[in-house]
Amino acid sequence: MDGTLSLVLLLLFLWCLCSRRMERFELTAPAAFVLLGLLLGEGTGVLDLALPHETVKMLAEITLVWVLFTDSARLSFRALRPELGIYVRLLAIGLPLCVGLGALLASALLPGVSGWSALYVGAALAPTDAALGATMMVNPVVPAKIRRVINVESGLNDGIVTPLVVLALAGVSAAEHTAGPDATGQALVQLAIGTAYGAVIGLAAGWLLRTTLRNGWAAEDFAGAGVLALSLLGYTSALAIGGNGFVAAFVAGLAFGTAHGAPPRVLLYVEQSGALLSVLVWLVFGAVLLPEVFAHVTWQAVVYAVLSLTVIRMVPVALCLAGSGLDARTVGFIGWFGPRGLASIIFGLLAVEELTPAGARPVLPAIACTVLLSVLAHGLTSAPPGEPLRTGGGGQGHRPGRSRGGGTARQRNGGRRSAPRPRTGRPGPVLTAAGRCVSADFRRTV
Repeated sequence: MDGTLSLVLLLLFLWCLCSRRMERFELTAPAAFVLLGLLLGEGTGVLDLALPHETVKMLAEITLVWVLFTDSARLSFRALRPELGIYVRLLAIGLPLCVGLGALLASALLPGVSGWSALYVGAALAPTDAALGATMMVNPVVPAKIRRVINVESGLNDGIVTPLVVLALAGVSAAEHTAGPDATGQALVQLAIGTAYGAVIGLAAGWLLRTTLRNGWAAEDFAGAGVLALSLLGYTSALAIGGNGFVAAFVAGLAFGTAHGAPPRVLLYVEQSGALLSVLVWLVFGAVLLPEVFAHVTWQAVVYAVLSLTVIRMVPVALCLAGSGLDARTVGFIGWFGPRGLASIIFGLLAVEELTPAGARPVLPAIACTVLLSVLAHGLTSAPPGEPLRTGGGGQGHRPGRSRGGGTARQRNGGRRSAPRPRTGRPGPVLTAAGRCVSADFRRTV
């Protein structure tokens, strides 16, 4: 065990040393650690991650809590206001359409999947993860407006679908008779309690921290650790009073960000702590989960994965953005750039814990195939080819820059397209708790 832990820590440190260089090859942390997990685990047997189920469950739950809390806390109405209409279209119209279409096709295509289990598949694969194409967040071909839209959508949709995932898992458990017949009703009550409790604790904590920092009672250097504890407190205390901890963490983050303002320096400690756990989840996904799931993969799961990344995502996005003023090419890019990542993996781990093997086996191959295909496809296509995208007025994309020596980056590389790098003096992307990439343009708005 000590040797395995040492190897994991070594991999983390080595990635730290070369992460910026890997951006040139559009190799993101999720893709790197999935491949390392497969290679060192199933491929060579060097990495032995035979973790107890309770350890995997705890890792997944803590990571999801930090994902939900930080993604919601770092948003503010001031940051959302410029593109509020697009966010409403994507999250209030596009997301439900994506869940519904995903559930419909899952019921029609996947063997043994129907009803609640189909809803679970549709909801678990609806959240997006912009970390799988982190170089897109600093790509001058993509306008800052589009980068913000993709980033905000990615930060909110996992929290919005979490109640549906919880409700669907409760329905599947009830259908399997592993839970009581009123499991679905109990889940609804837990969601309501979690929502109300999260709002109260987030507003109270945000006001208290803002007041004590302003009056000199609290040390700003310790504020990050306090917020880290707050995010977990919202989860554990909600469970203690009979609420849903994940919903409480998400709502608490929204309320905390509203009451406190949540500047990036306060959330940075939580984001960096969560980033460590997120790469461990990707490593476990590659070393443990993929080999187990591949034994049960069917052609239907592979076809569904392709449909999930294309039709199930792109059709709802095209419908909800019709009449938004965005041109067809920009709408197509937003529709395509809906990577499935950390949230879907964690929802899959929750299914392993909540359902019997017979109940989890039909749904897990589709989730694993979709995430793996997304890691490969979106990591290699994080920039649109050709001319810069247009946003239909305001927020136009930058023109590809020229170096002091003249010529574009592509010309200087002999016609080969290289991943754009941030200009000197410009802050690079920040990895959030979900492994998501927050661009400098977005950080300046919050």
